[in-house]
This record gives sequence, C-alpha cells and structure tokens, in this order.
Amino acid sequence: MGILARWAPRPHRTRGVVLSLALLASLSFLGWRLWLTPERAPAVTYGLIDGQRLSQESLRGKVVLVNFWATSCVICVREMPGLVRLHQQFSHRGFETVAVAMAYDRPDFVLHFARTQALPFPVALDLQGALAQAYAPVVVTPTTILIGPEGDVIRRWVGEPASWPALESLIESNLTAPGRT
Repeated sequence: MGILARWAPRPHRTRGVVLSLALLASLSFLGWRLWLTPERAPAVTYGLIDGQRLSQESLRGKVVLVNFWATSCVICVREMPGLVRLHQQFSHRGFETVAVAMAYDRPDFVLHFARTQALPFPVALDLQGALAQAYAPVVVTPTTILIGPEGDVIRRWVGEPASWPALESLIESNLTAPGRT
C-alpha cells in the first residue's frame, strides 16, 4: 500500500466526521438560541392575603420582583426590610414587589407577619405550591426573581442578594431601559 493510499479519505470515516460536525453544529445552534431566548415569567395568578387576585399579565410593563419566602426562614425574615426599602424606592416608577409565601407556611403566620411588618407590597399565599412549581420550580427560600417590563426573567437569586446596591442598579437600569419613560 502506497503512502497516498494510507492517507486517502475512507468513506466510512468521512461520513462519521460529517455526521459528528453536523451534530455539533446543531447542538451549538440550539444552545445559542436558548441563550438568546430569554426565560419568560410564567402566566400565573397570585392569590393575595387580602382575598384579591393579581395576575402576572396585569404587571406587564412594570419591573417586578417576585420573592418566595417563609416566616420560618431566618434569611427571608432578615432580607424583608431590604425588599420593603426597594419597593419604597422604586414603586412610584413602575416597580412592583410580590412576596409569595411557600405552601408549607401557615397562612395565619403569613398574615400576622405581613401586618406586623406593615409590608407595603402584595403578599401571596401559595397554598398548593403551584406558584413555586410554575417558577421552575422553587424549592429553597428565599428565591427571588426579577422580571422585566416585557415579562422576561432578568435574574434569579437563591438566598439573599449578595449586593443590594447591585440589585438596585439592576432595577434602575431596567426601569430606564430604552422605550421606558
């Protein structure tokens, strides 16, 4: 066998290489599309502690911070004043906060906490766990999701935000994004 014959392409090898490259290109394209396609906030309706209902669709056009929490969660209780401060700082500019109490949290505890802390934003009860499930699911508290005015998930935190100034900056930049007043 001559030296050229040894290096000549073999049909079975060429086919495998072509198929591998095609698969790699397809997976790369899919990953690129997923990376560019923002996660959408689920179309849920929050059952609030005051008996009202609030749909995610009705919040469209606002920057929304959804916080999953529990009265038994020390970190959740510790971060609540920060959420109140953010709400007071930005609510007049199209920012909304929704606190969602986990299914295992007793409604009477949630109601007592919301009243004694004078929470200025809607507080929802997730009695069946459907809201936590809809959000990819949420299993750890606190979990916080920041949603943009078009309904895209901007950022998700598990645990207390590492930097409140960074969170403020992120809210600010989404409130003043092009097309926003």
